[in-house]
Amino acid sequence: MSVTAVLAVAVFAAVYVLIATERVHRVTAALGGAVVMLVIGATEPDHAFFSRHSGIDWSVLVLLAGMMLIVSVLRRTGAFECVAVWAAKRSGGRPYRLMVLLILATAVLSPWLDNVTTVLLIAPVTISVCERLGVPVVPYLIAEVMACNIGGAATLIGDPPNLMIGARAGLNFNDFLLHMTPVVAVLILVLLGLSRLLFRSAFRHDPERADRVTHLRARDEIKDVRLLVVSLVVIGAVMVCFVLHTTLHLEPSVVAITGGLALLVLSRLNTREVVGDVDWETLAFFAGLFVMVGALVQTGIIGDLGRSAASAADGRLLPTSMALLFGSVIPSAVIDNIPFVASTSPIVAEVVASSGGREEAGMLWWSFALGADLGGNATIIASSANVVAVGIAERSGHHISFWQFSRYGLVVTAVSVLVAALYVWLRYFALA
Repeated sequence: MSVTAVLAVAVFAAVYVLIATERVHRVTAALGGAVVMLVIGATEPDHAFFSRHSGIDWSVLVLLAGMMLIVSVLRRTGAFECVAVWAAKRSGGRPYRLMVLLILATAVLSPWLDNVTTVLLIAPVTISVCERLGVPVVPYLIAEVMACNIGGAATLIGDPPNLMIGARAGLNFNDFLLHMTPVVAVLILVLLGLSRLLFRSAFRHDPERADRVTHLRARDEIKDVRLLVVSLVVIGAVMVCFVLHTTLHLEPSVVAITGGLALLVLSRLNTREVVGDVDWETLAFFAGLFVMVGALVQTGIIGDLGRSAASAADGRLLPTSMALLFGSVIPSAVIDNIPFVASTSPIVAEVVASSGGREEAGMLWWSFALGADLGGNATIIASSANVVAVGIAERSGHHISFWQFSRYGLVVTAVSVLVAALYVWLRYFALA
């Protein structure tokens, strides 16, 4: 390992500690780490700013910005409050029943939207309903983002790493439905059970508040009917384009920013106020994180990790599947799973090819996808959805610390990966 690679690892570790301990704000730490990576020569401006695989992934940032614009406009219609009242009434004001409802809603939406979009849409609803019922917001947001990461694993478009894996492996939408959806359905049920145990202290029922909410009418929360109709039409068009983006030859980022700008124009709202609602801190954090991870790619660190995990079983399909599944979890938990998958998927392609390219070797891709997707639940920075959810919570006055998230995330990740390993063994080996 070169001196530069050692320095890059040291810088990344230092930034990670600063984020974990919250001694420095995460945005300052990430951007500062990115600058240091450039100064020590671990990456170069051409790679840091213009390479999708070893620098800032502008498509992710543009997609986020576009969806944040849409959410900013939609918030002004009262739609979130309307859905919050509906959810509170359906749950009868019972905290655990509410969590089940929100987890299931998230799990249903996430496979068809991307998980970041789902978080952007459902987090404001969650905050509103929790505040109305007087229950702590943070446990509900954490449970939802975990449901989002699990649910998003079900389809090609549900989680950005799946798009990268599909493109590299030649897998289509139906392939993901056939191979990933069954285990995702089981994992959501497991999450419901774990949530009952992990968040039991949050289930404080306030009969008085619950009674007040159940007497509200959801439709009374709508503030601007015209704007709501326009917003729903634009969101519907964006969702259709997301699903058909390969047929339309449009990147999701282009769809999102087009929809966001179109809605901004059609809304007739004050542009400065709407744009001011965009979470620029979260976008800056992503930019810094991308540059730091890109430096690890440039110095060969991530590639070495991927090769070690993939080759540990010496080409045998079952051990290799397990190596890819468990070996993908740790890097995905430590860094955002988007750059990890981008840098490691070529290595997986080589492993599949070295296995003779046999059709049955396809389970290696599913093992890799499960490890990368499920590892996204372990820490705050492991998934784009996590970072976005934490940003939304912070802007609403609800702080989620690194260790608070990880205390639950590590448990959910460990159980989920064990269930996924059992699924891979049963489906592709024991019952094949």
